[in-house]
Amino acid sequence: MSTNTYILEMNNMYKEFPGVKALDDVTLKVRPGTVHALMGENGAGKSTLMKCLFGLYKPDAGEILLKGERVEFRNAKEALDQGISMIHQELHSNLHRNVMENIWLGRFPLKKIGPFTFVDERRMYRDTKELLDNLHMDIDPREIVGRMSVSRIQSMEIARAVSYDSKVIIMDEPSSSLTEYEVDRLFEIIRDLKSRGVAIIYISHKIEEILKIADEVTILRDGKNVGVWPAAELTNDLIISRMVGRDLTNRFPPRESKPSDEVILRVEGLSSPLFKSFKDITFELRHGEILGIGGLVGAQRTELIEALFGLRSISSGKIFVKEQEVKIDSPLKAKKMGMALLTEERRATGIFPVLDVLENTSVANLQKYVKKNKLLDERVRRAEGNQAVEMLSIKTPSLKTLIQDLSGGNQQKVLFARWLLTEPEILLLDEPTRGIDVGAKYEIYTVMSDLAKQGKSIIFISSEMSELIGMADRIMVMCEGRLSGFVSGEEATQENIMRLATKFMV
Repeated sequence: MSTNTYILEMNNMYKEFPGVKALDDVTLKVRPGTVHALMGENGAGKSTLMKCLFGLYKPDAGEILLKGERVEFRNAKEALDQGISMIHQELHSNLHRNVMENIWLGRFPLKKIGPFTFVDERRMYRDTKELLDNLHMDIDPREIVGRMSVSRIQSMEIARAVSYDSKVIIMDEPSSSLTEYEVDRLFEIIRDLKSRGVAIIYISHKIEEILKIADEVTILRDGKNVGVWPAAELTNDLIISRMVGRDLTNRFPPRESKPSDEVILRVEGLSSPLFKSFKDITFELRHGEILGIGGLVGAQRTELIEALFGLRSISSGKIFVKEQEVKIDSPLKAKKMGMALLTEERRATGIFPVLDVLENTSVANLQKYVKKNKLLDERVRRAEGNQAVEMLSIKTPSLKTLIQDLSGGNQQKVLFARWLLTEPEILLLDEPTRGIDVGAKYEIYTVMSDLAKQGKSIIFISSEMSELIGMADRIMVMCEGRLSGFVSGEEATQENIMRLATKFMV
């Protein structure tokens, strides 16, 4: 198929929500057999544009041409039927069903036995196995999705999109939870799809990935087109300056403080009762320290900090807060100990999508706003909500805006604000900048540095080694549930982190 014509054109697209113009005369043109990257800060309009394409939003104005013919999708099914599929940034899988049921949901193969019709599970298994084998994905079609890691669920979502035999596939942050090996596999899948004439619209904040995989790049800012360029003509710095409208000379803010020698949290020999989980973990967290936790997917980093917050049971080991041994068997107890946990999956375990920004910001701190008459002090609650929005530069029309109407990055900053309002001493942050653009990342980094300067102590998990190196005072590396070592200073290199991250692998 020729790449001189466009398989998809979105011309002069407009979309407005109460108080915000999300799309303002945006145009996107995609050639068949290419990867077209769509970039911009959170709130730039990327996801809104794709939801208009996929039939989830009705645009206020503009036209969509597919293979030169005008189309208008009233829902996602119509888009899928016309050969457009979408892998969402937030995973939408049914966690209680197995892989093959998730992949073929709404289109199960059927068989008739007499007058009755049944789902043909044998055929569904066979088709799923063939699909996964073709994509070189080592996933059991009968595995329950809720028991899978985020990276494996994301791989399944990619397989589902491919199963529709689509000519245009939208990938919204598809690599956000993948290891480097899995990203390489994803790129192999994308190259294979390109060779079949499939067009990929690739949304990512990882500029290195864009420069590696994309053919063309369209950049949006504040709901408007900045421009479109061949990826070969762009550099990291050029993309950043065009995304944010300014030069970012440093990716990480300078640290103006150093941790003290005072130990605020001590963990000794902590182990999980589960067979494949963390074992015999010992470490210390000092007052004002930022401690990073590195490792590959499956290292049990998330499980460890969830156990510290009382979300998972422990079989042995001790936890000391300010040199006092404590038993933390619930999040309420952890909160009373001055802890806060920002979870990895904001949609599944973070936001309350049908509530507004104010409710989502204040929900962990409601007791503080209760007056003597048992009613909430709305004046104080709103004042602190506005203060948090301003401090974290959250882009929202008002505190009454539903959080589900914000971009992913702004949702994440609302969750950050929620826990800051509890005035914690120890912050447990699981992938705090996942799915956030470079500008918003810098704002989160600045908040982390400021908190450390105030004497707060932070443990944060990150799959980005540059982020660990740039922000952490020390880096604790885990491999397959075990502590494999610490690095800091000049020893904190990507090579040393990766060596420790694979220390116990066979």
